[in-house]
Amino acid sequence: MKRFTLWALSLTLLLAMPYAVAEDNKEKEKSTAKVETDQEKVSYAIGMQIGTQMKQGEIDLDIPAFSAAISDMLGDKTPALTMEDAQAAMMKFQMAQQEKAQAAGAEARAEGVAFLADKEKEDGVKKTESGLLYKVVTTGTGDKSPAASDRVKVHYTGTFIDGEVFDSSVERGEPAEFGVGQVIKGWTEALQLMKVGDKFELWIPSDIAYGEGGNRGIPPNSVLHFTVELLDIMAAPAAPLGSL
Repeated sequence: MKRFTLWALSLTLLLAMPYAVAEDNKEKEKSTAKVETDQEKVSYAIGMQIGTQMKQGEIDLDIPAFSAAISDMLGDKTPALTMEDAQAAMMKFQMAQQEKAQAAGAEARAEGVAFLADKEKEDGVKKTESGLLYKVVTTGTGDKSPAASDRVKVHYTGTFIDGEVFDSSVERGEPAEFGVGQVIKGWTEALQLMKVGDKFELWIPSDIAYGEGGNRGIPPNSVLHFTVELLDIMAAPAAPLGSL
C-alpha cells in the first residue's frame, strides 16, 4: 500500500505538468550524449520527457540525487530513503508547491483586476455584464452573428497581458474551427457579438477564461488578450431522425 501511495503521488505530480516536449529555438550547448541504438533513443526520449516536465514545473532537482535514485531502482538496490521518508518528502514538497501556486494565483488575480480597470477606460473599449472587454478593430460585411450551437472559422492570436504570445492560428497559417459553445465562456460570449468579417480585440477576465485552475500553458487567474477575426459561420449539423 505504501508503494502504491508513493507512486500515486509521483504520477499525480507528473500528470499535472505539460506533457509535450517543447521546442526551443534559443542557442544552447549541444548534448554530448551517445544516442544511436533503439534502446538508447527510447531511454533518452523518456529522459527528455521527464526533464522537460521538471523544468516546466519549475522543480529544483538535485541532479546527482535524482540520477542516483533512477540507477538504484533500475539496479534493484536498497533505496537510500525508506518508503515512509520518501512519502514524507513528497508530501512536504507538494504542500510547498501548493502554497507557491496559491501565492502566484493571488498575485495574478490582483494584476489582472488592475489591468482590466485601466483597459476599460481606453477609447473604444466596451464592457459586458460578465466583465468581458472588447474593441471593434474592423467591421465586416456579414449580417449574421453565430449562435452558441453554430460552428465558426476564425483566425486569432492570444497573448498574456505582458504581450507574450501563447497561441496563434495566424502564426500556424491555418484558421481554427470549433463550436461556439465548446470554448471558454469569454470566447462564447464574444463570438455571438461578432459578424462575419469582424475583427475584435478581447480582454477576458480569468473568471470567464480558465479561472483558478488555469490550463496547460495558462497560469491560474490569468487575464487573456485575443485578437479574433470571424471568417465564417457554419451551422451545426442537423440531428439524425429519432435522436431528439
